Amino acid sequence: MRRIIIRVLQAIAALLYDYTSGYPFLVSRLCKLMDERIAGSKGYPGRKAAWTKEGFLAAVRMLLTEENTLFESLDNKLIDYPDLKQMLKELLLGGKTIEYVPGDLGVRAAAMFGFVTIKNHIVNVSNRIFETRLYNGFLAESQRRYGLKEGADAEGSRFITGGQLDMEQVIRKFVDYYQDVFSEYNEKFLEDNGRSLFLPYIKPIINGRGNYYIEARTRNNRRTDLIIDYLGQQYIVELKIWHGEEYNKKGEKQLADYLEQYGAETGYLVSFCFNKKKKSGAEWIEVGDKKILEAVV
Repeated sequence: MRRIIIRVLQAIAALLYDYTSGYPFLVSRLCKLMDERIAGSKGYPGRKAAWTKEGFLAAVRMLLTEENTLFESLDNKLIDYPDLKQMLKELLLGGKTIEYVPGDLGVRAAAMFGFVTIKNHIVNVSNRIFETRLYNGFLAESQRRYGLKEGADAEGSRFITGGQLDMEQVIRKFVDYYQDVFSEYNEKFLEDNGRSLFLPYIKPIINGRGNYYIEARTRNNRRTDLIIDYLGQQYIVELKIWHGEEYNKKGEKQLADYLEQYGAETGYLVSFCFNKKKKSGAEWIEVGDKKILEAVV
């Protein structure tokens, strides 16, 4: 019994570090939410049920929707330093590498409060919680601007089958939706914003029951891996810009290797292609022993 308790605590500790990088307020807040808010709620009859991966992710969802002094301070920094906000949007949504220049007051202030870290003169958001909070804010702006939330909400229920997320239908419907809504936008706009348009579409579908985060190791101006947790099931979606057939084959192999790391058999690849002769659609392919639904929009 003691060994089981130790394994549970080790697993929760690992999740806490993965999401917070040890940021004290976030660690204590998540533990408090699991212990006092998740335990005894629907689906979590007691502390034993709450102190699980599912209970932890429920606490993450709760934390990301609440207002607290820490998040208020983060939001105020974006208002006080608009250049910092633009830089973080380029980092998170555009996948650009941001180099810290001494004298940049916005970055210096954000680092002082622990919102970003600077390593080898490169700026990164400090942890997954801050990243997701920032993504949510930036995506809300996109939703209002482009009307994406209304489209996804109208279709939301059709993507849930037997209580599970039907990611294949999510991808196929997004291909149609993207063509309907964005076909008249210019190439420069789509190349700068294409991958970030998928996130506002998926977010309201999983809202309340699922979590998402961007894998920082693969977030760059060529590819982004999106990890979605929905009711205990994990979905891995690679979003990338089309750079030709040879690069695409490399992307398929990268995703297959990534699926192997996660112990997953199935993945999803969405390529944003700006070739006017492109053939849009989605089809299943096999890469080694992995199945990948590959979509071109």
